[in-house]
Amino acid sequence: MSKLLIKFLLIVFLSHSIGAVSQDMNKSLDINKMMQPLSKDGIFRDSLYYNWGGSIIKGEQGKYHLFYSRWKRAYTFNGWLTFSEIAHAVSDAPTGPWQYKETVLKGRGAGHWDEITAHNPKIKYFEGKYYLYYIATNLGGKAYSTEDLIYLSTASLKEENRGILRKNQRTGVAVSNSINGPWERMGKPIIEPSGPIATITVNPAIDKGKDGNYFLIVKGDKPNEKKFIRNQAIAVSKSPIGPFEIQPNPVIGNLDTEDVSMWFDDKQDVFFAVFHAHSYIGLMMSKDGFHWEKADNYQIAHKKIALEDGTFLVPNRMERPFVYLEEDQPQVLCVAIKKGNDSYTLFIPLENND
Repeated sequence: MSKLLIKFLLIVFLSHSIGAVSQDMNKSLDINKMMQPLSKDGIFRDSLYYNWGGSIIKGEQGKYHLFYSRWKRAYTFNGWLTFSEIAHAVSDAPTGPWQYKETVLKGRGAGHWDEITAHNPKIKYFEGKYYLYYIATNLGGKAYSTEDLIYLSTASLKEENRGILRKNQRTGVAVSNSINGPWERMGKPIIEPSGPIATITVNPAIDKGKDGNYFLIVKGDKPNEKKFIRNQAIAVSKSPIGPFEIQPNPVIGNLDTEDVSMWFDDKQDVFFAVFHAHSYIGLMMSKDGFHWEKADNYQIAHKKIALEDGTFLVPNRMERPFVYLEEDQPQVLCVAIKKGNDSYTLFIPLENND
């Protein structure tokens, strides 16, 4: 056997071995094992507002910034569709305690795609600017009053105008040079339903891949489905503000899921995405951003949160999962919970014990 052939076979063997090891690393992320007991500082609650979910980013001077949804408790929990706003809180640690700073986005008013509400934010930093992704809706040009919105807060989706509010939900983005604003909103949504999703485009999750493309996951209704099932679609753009092209295959197409958060791990060269499937938080992965599969440690957490005092918090709902990372290392699992007539956000510490 020639030396050249031996060298070639050795290269092939090493490439295959490295690829296999890399794949094992990619699938080895076990967020469940990383979860630590929740402290009181990790519970972000407001006596006047329902708090719902959140997205964390580290800013200047080592401060942490949280963008989250909130709406007045007086409008009931279902008031998110008509009264939600996006607020900004700060902390010295990503696990809290958090202090409300300001409200940054509300419904923009008549004549805009986002005339009613701003909801479910994701904050990102790309190429020297901050991008605040959010969802909003409108009444299709119909006039309305505050009293109308209060009524629609608790109306059935069978009521015509609440149905309009639901189907007009879209994803947009506001851009700023500073984490403290001012925020410049786009004149129209950044993506419309097509392909594997219909009716709506909501609950954005986005990150930049190694190829320079921006990968956006949004939720919509599953087309041609009689049951109430939602799909997750992946869309791609050369710019963080679009235009985004929805790909034909869904991210998750055989399960009713919501609230995806995603990130690209530079060290492992892989995308991860967390989501909730009503009874648990799950984890997906992708090598290229286009094709997704269940991670080995697929189920992250069920609706039972360990507390520092040895007891457990068991919510009725646990949604809006978000993983905060520093240097590609997961630091915090953020989730929104509803328990009884209360809702607030939890910040669960994550530690790598390997």
